[in-house]
Amino acid sequence: MPHADPEGILVRLRSSSAAKVKVAITDLDGVMRGKYLHKDKFLSSANPSFGFCDVVFGWDMADACYDRCAFTGWHSGYPDAQAVVDLGTCRAIPWEAGLPFFLADFPKVPACPRSLLKRILARAEGLGFHAKIGVEFEWFNFRETPQSLAAKQGRDPTPLSPGMFGYSLIRMGQSREFFSALMDEMLAFGVPIEGLHTETGPGVFEAAILYTDALESADRAALFKTSAKEIAARFGILPSFMAKWSSRLPGCSGHVHQSLWDVAGERNVFHAADGAHGMSDIYRQYLAGLLRALPEILPLFAPTVNSYKRLVDGFWAPTKPCWGVDNRTVAFRHIQAGAKATRLEARVPGSDANPYLSISACLAAGLSGIEDRLELGAAPMTGSAYDAPIPRLPRTLLEATNVMRSSALAKRLFGEAFVEHFTSSRLWEWKQYTEAVTDWELQRYLEIV
Repeated sequence: MPHADPEGILVRLRSSSAAKVKVAITDLDGVMRGKYLHKDKFLSSANPSFGFCDVVFGWDMADACYDRCAFTGWHSGYPDAQAVVDLGTCRAIPWEAGLPFFLADFPKVPACPRSLLKRILARAEGLGFHAKIGVEFEWFNFRETPQSLAAKQGRDPTPLSPGMFGYSLIRMGQSREFFSALMDEMLAFGVPIEGLHTETGPGVFEAAILYTDALESADRAALFKTSAKEIAARFGILPSFMAKWSSRLPGCSGHVHQSLWDVAGERNVFHAADGAHGMSDIYRQYLAGLLRALPEILPLFAPTVNSYKRLVDGFWAPTKPCWGVDNRTVAFRHIQAGAKATRLEARVPGSDANPYLSISACLAAGLSGIEDRLELGAAPMTGSAYDAPIPRLPRTLLEATNVMRSSALAKRLFGEAFVEHFTSSRLWEWKQYTEAVTDWELQRYLEIV
């Protein structure tokens, strides 16, 4: 588990038999990038840091460099940026014989997702709030390896199990060793899973990661995605957190459960026993801020071209900016569960979202509602939100990115430098898509036209 004693961590590491440590950062797409460092190199300064080529924020998930990136590029020569290790993230990797592991971020790089979240949490603290977050993921599992999937050119992967079988004890039993490894090794790695079950769809699992302080929750979520892939490889399984791999099947969510507490973390300020639906005035302002911002910050929840294939009517994902009480068709689901567990679930993020950015988006938007004392004018949605007469969210990454790029609110929430860089990266992503020849085009046009 993570530790709160940085000095003690360094003392124990110096006296340990470990010859190396592993360090990692998370890029814009939520992909974890890292390296091994010799222990002596790591311990060479009182506050461990290391140089990391800033291209990790200047290229896409396929390592193709962005063409219009002001922050870094060929014009800057892609220099090293200083990554600062967060000693409080120390963990031992169970599947690497207890190898010490640390997360780092880039305090001076506006594009760094983890640093962005830390800045927003400092803002919350300044307002007198402590944020608690829980993330849950749905993802598909395939009987594939990276090599076998590449040989198929990514087409027709073989699901771990057939059919639509949510909450299936039979399917769990058929993958018992993998299920147990996920539960037990994630716990040992400081990523406790509160619940794990099959979802509806061939080879789909859902994991709810135990809620905690917002930064630690984001760390857990990012580590979960990478760790699930490392653990699964031992079983000949390839997990995918793609938002929607088949138009015939539901997509994969990355829901964010959130609540604000007093600075001591002892009182849930979202809860009011005498409030409508158990909601406090602060909670209503927070929710109003989210509803106002959602159409203008959507790429932080839906960052890929594929994300928008998940946000379609009737497939368990929201399509309109609305809220409801325990309603799974809305963008924001209020869960009335008493003084300790009353919370808001953001249902827009997919499992492909960068958890640092989806959590940052929720908190920054919600806090702005409190700062601006917004009124929650919208009534809770009853019935299907798909049928509600509400303007739909943007339908494509291009549309959503253009809205965010011109949004004064987004620049206020995240800073102009971050918005410029992030939206440039999303426009690059769209450009790669528009230039690609897809299977759909081949099937539709190759013979007939």
